[in-house]
Amino acid sequence: MHEWALAEAVGLALYNYAKQSGIRRFKRLIIGLGELQAVDKEVLELALGETLRAYGLELVEYDFVTEEASFECRSCGFKWKLGDLSLSNEVREAIHFLPEATYAYVRCPKCGSPDYSITSGRGLSILGVEY
Repeated sequence: MHEWALAEAVGLALYNYAKQSGIRRFKRLIIGLGELQAVDKEVLELALGETLRAYGLELVEYDFVTEEASFECRSCGFKWKLGDLSLSNEVREAIHFLPEATYAYVRCPKCGSPDYSITSGRGLSILGVEY
């Protein structure tokens, strides 16, 4: 369901850009999706199509790029990626539904500290627009 909220945010950003530039038809939109963001690409594409149409905008092609989830320990400075961890499917699913759940399941692989930051792999971003 959050795909529709994400689509609304993207639609509003493109609408504001269109108001300033006068461009109403876009050839390609490149969207970055964080690995921790549980996004159904098909639902997002449908939601984007409907949202942009409601704003009077036309978009020909979507390109989704997945941003890998990365972490950095605040205690020892160690850096790692989600793919480096051996997590059960159940834990991975919990994290994808609620990225903050990462803090309940993951510790620094080097020192065991629960004090780390998620440095990439969250949210959605507009990486590029072609018109």
